[in-house]
Amino acid sequence: MRPLALLEVVALLSLGGSLLAVAVPAFVMNLRASRLAEPIDGLASIAGRATLLASGAEVPLAYPASVAMTPSRVPAGQRVADPTGSWDHPTWRRLDFSITDTHSFAFSFDSTLSATESRFVARAQGDLDGDGVLSSFTLGGSVRAGEEPRLGHLEVYREVE
Repeated sequence: MRPLALLEVVALLSLGGSLLAVAVPAFVMNLRASRLAEPIDGLASIAGRATLLASGAEVPLAYPASVAMTPSRVPAGQRVADPTGSWDHPTWRRLDFSITDTHSFAFSFDSTLSATESRFVARAQGDLDGDGVLSSFTLGGSVRAGEEPRLGHLEVYREVE
């Protein structure tokens, strides 16, 4: 091999290594961010609609009834498509929420209604790598008689388990 060719190979390897050193961390960061977009966007949509429904409503009727985890099995390690009708529960309809694409998380909505204060908790759970350990995201809200509805804080447990 002639000396110039060896220098060219070394320069090419150095440049390639530098590009990888920059690209791999950015790729990993984007991958993690994309995995978090689904539960955060879903919960924001559910909570926003629940808050809108509670505005001006009587406190005991502020939020829709509870609905169990949909789909009933949390997706494990792969994106799933739901059978037709999975999101037809009256609560999902009232919250104007459904997932039509493949997804990695299951969602639930729990409400506790009373004459003085009503509350809701929306949850998203996923098993991103199929090991049985769940990532959990929770967002709740409440409304009291004579007050405007309010949202709590997003709680995250094992965001990328």
